[in-house]
Amino acid sequence: MAVSASDVKALRDRTGAGMMDCKKALSEAEGDVDKAIEMLRERGLAKAVKRSGRETSEGTIAMALDGQAAGLVELGCETDFVAKTDNFQALATGIAAAAAANPDAAGSEALGEIAIDGEKIADRISSAVGTLGENIQLKRSQRLAVGSGHVGGYIHAGGKLGVLVALETTASGDAVEGLAKDLAMHVAAADPSPVGVDRDSVPKDLIDKEAELFRRQAEQDGKPAQVIEKIVEGRIRKYYGEVCLLEQPFVKDPDKTIQALTKEVGEAAGSSITVAGFIRFKLGENVSE
Repeated sequence: MAVSASDVKALRDRTGAGMMDCKKALSEAEGDVDKAIEMLRERGLAKAVKRSGRETSEGTIAMALDGQAAGLVELGCETDFVAKTDNFQALATGIAAAAAANPDAAGSEALGEIAIDGEKIADRISSAVGTLGENIQLKRSQRLAVGSGHVGGYIHAGGKLGVLVALETTASGDAVEGLAKDLAMHVAAADPSPVGVDRDSVPKDLIDKEAELFRRQAEQDGKPAQVIEKIVEGRIRKYYGEVCLLEQPFVKDPDKTIQALTKEVGEAAGSSITVAGFIRFKLGENVSE
């Protein structure tokens, strides 16, 4: 029996099941909504609404690398057990690949509308809720790309942390790819974590906040007013050195800064290399896209 798109959508809104599952159930139930709902419940596909409010503190960070582009996603679930299943990991990896391949799908909501093998990602997630029996949420996604160069990445601790690093360069090969991965590992391990590539990319509001903190500290120490600003300037310079990626000491060789390492690899590769950007996702971070 043919069913209307509006009826399918209404059934999906009531059950949280995938669009294709709703369409199939309505067709088999000959348009009887209550019977279709019962079918979905029997098949374990009408769990999404009931589970949608449950906390998704577990999950995984997944990435997909595609030369000059890459995608990074955080897919949340309720338990570490489900997060480690092959089905959940495959779902996360597929979503990351879609993020890498679709430059216009900025953010999780837009990415949810992208289809994989004819099925929207949002519907795939709803189907996975029924299959795996837990609330599943695409918490965030980002894409990193360069016009010329390479994007590399690193996943740490079985999906608890993921990093992408983009390099602008005309060089190619193992040295460039190795540098991208090394820098991704550095961003994952660095303490403090880098905030920006260089000083210009550190948010001004963050610098203003730190400056005000340093100013209050100096005032509490009883420093004279005429020297407080010099103290603040000095501490801000030190702060820049701590949180700017290029100024940080390389975790594998603390005697060398990231800037020096990048220059060294570029000279060996025969072309300058610029760090164009990086993305760092840690599982469970309280952030918004």
